[in-house]
Formats: sequence, C-alpha cells, structure tokens
Amino acid sequence: MENLQDLFKHQLKDLYSAETQLIKALPKMVKAAKNEKLKKAFQDHLEETKQHKERLSEICKELGIKPTGETCKAMKGLIEEAEDFLKEKTTDEVNDAGIIADAQRIEHYEISGYGTVVRYAKELGYKELASKLQKTLDQEYNADNTLDKLAEKRLNKKAVE
Repeated sequence: MENLQDLFKHQLKDLYSAETQLIKALPKMVKAAKNEKLKKAFQDHLEETKQHKERLSEICKELGIKPTGETCKAMKGLIEEAEDFLKEKTTDEVNDAGIIADAQRIEHYEISGYGTVVRYAKELGYKELASKLQKTLDQEYNADNTLDKLAEKRLNKKAVE
C-alpha cells in the first residue's frame, strides 16, 4: 500500500469480509437468544447486515475493485469468542447478557471500521461514497444502542438475580 487510496480499498475489503462472516454468525445468535426482543434485534440486524454487504459491493464496483480476497481476522476472532460463549452452560438470563456483550464487541469493531472508511472517503473526495458509508455507520450505532437498551432495561438485571 502506497497511499490513502490503497488503504481505503484495503479497509473496504476488510469490512466486506467482516460483514460476510457476520451474516453467517447472526442466525446462530438469533437461535441462541432466549429473550424474544433480543431475537428480533438480531434478526433485524441480520437484514441490515445483508444491506451493508450489498452497499460495500456497490462501492467496490464503483471503485473498480473486487471486494473479496481479504479475511477480516478481527471479526473471525470476535465470532469465535461469541461461539465459544454459546457453548457455556448458563441460565437463560446470563446467556442473553453474554450474547449481548459479544454482539456489542462486534458492533464496536464495525463502528470503528466504518468511521474510518467514512473519514477516508471524505479525505479522498468521494462525497457520495462517504454518504453511503455513513448510512451504514448510523445503522451500526443504532444496533449498538438497541443492544444497550435491552441490556440496561431487562436482561442484565435479570442476570444478577
């Protein structure tokens, strides 16, 4: 990589890999969640994640790059951690609190990644691409906030009992 353009393309491919991996992992989280509102939050985010991947595919096409070829090792590790937790014996409440914790780690990683590519797109003069990426970033923040509310209002409190 020799310049910000190269780094931007690399980051987009990394995010594409992350979203692809997450699309495979989210159904497992839906299945493992005990609380119906949590299940719905994961189902809704799965649909958004499919849109995020499609949006990245469109952006890569506009830039003339193939989105494949990278493996996001960070997402791979975060998903492995979440899958390991799902094998633990827990109460339903602790299960859901733990799934939320793992899901929020994933969301925070995505927020960081999308925040970076939005900034790079702006610096490179890709105003329209920055806007598309910002839409995804906003959705990631919303997903994180939804998980926060679920944890704070009910699930963490039940796990304490």
